[in-house]
Amino acid sequence: MNKTVFALALALTFGGLTAVQAQPAQTTPAHTMNASAMNWFGGVTYNGAPALDVTAALVEAGGGASNFNFATALVSMLGQDTVNAEVAKLTKQYGKTATDNFIAGMTFAVNDGLKRATEAGVKLPAAPADLKGAKLASTLVTAGTTADGTWWSGYLFDKALSHDIHVQVMQDIDAKFGHGADENTHKILNQAMYDVAQALKAKNVKLASLH
Repeated sequence: MNKTVFALALALTFGGLTAVQAQPAQTTPAHTMNASAMNWFGGVTYNGAPALDVTAALVEAGGGASNFNFATALVSMLGQDTVNAEVAKLTKQYGKTATDNFIAGMTFAVNDGLKRATEAGVKLPAAPADLKGAKLASTLVTAGTTADGTWWSGYLFDKALSHDIHVQVMQDIDAKFGHGADENTHKILNQAMYDVAQALKAKNVKLASLH
């Protein structure tokens, strides 16, 4: 797997700075959480309005919806050296197979999420002209951070387009790759975005228990 594809692994880290609204999670046939306000892989659910302007900014940074590549977006936010160092760090931490599976899972999730959003009638607005580079990266970190200061992939995925679309994408990943692959994707993304937070000097951000 080309290491520059790592950037795509953060492609669903769309989100915004809207307030936390923890409400009962949607029940799914395969995976029902006992704690009604928790996502499948940890962290509270978000059922508020999505921050589509931030989603649009990230998509534009990666080349647009018809030619999206998050490698371009990540490098524009953090720089090539940081991207390369993070790929090496994750590979050492989790192994090549798990890291490659994480990248492949997120690649699928990006495409599937955009498809599901289109089916749901979600239309992205024009991207804000000033939401680029480190400012966009910082916004993504903030968007995935819950009230207790922990960064959770599920919380950010909820904010990307909606909690319901997040659940649909997880179901699609489970059906195609298995539940373990879905968990692996969430787990490594928790670590990767925590690392991004540290690189951006957001020292108050906590690492999720699933990492």
